[in-house]
Amino acid sequence: MNLGKTEIIFLIAAVVLVLFVGGKKLPELARGIGQAGKELRHGFRDDKKDEEEKKK
Repeated sequence: MNLGKTEIIFLIAAVVLVLFVGGKKLPELARGIGQAGKELRHGFRDDKKDEEEKKK
């Protein structure tokens, strides 16, 4: 089984996350990350609309 640097880093990060956050809190953490990404996309979309309106 050949693991590259990226896979090893991901594996270590996953183990550290489970150890420090705990298994019960992981779904809550993932939900928060998903909401943050959604808000970020909405922010970019709003910025594009604002720029297009300024050009007109």
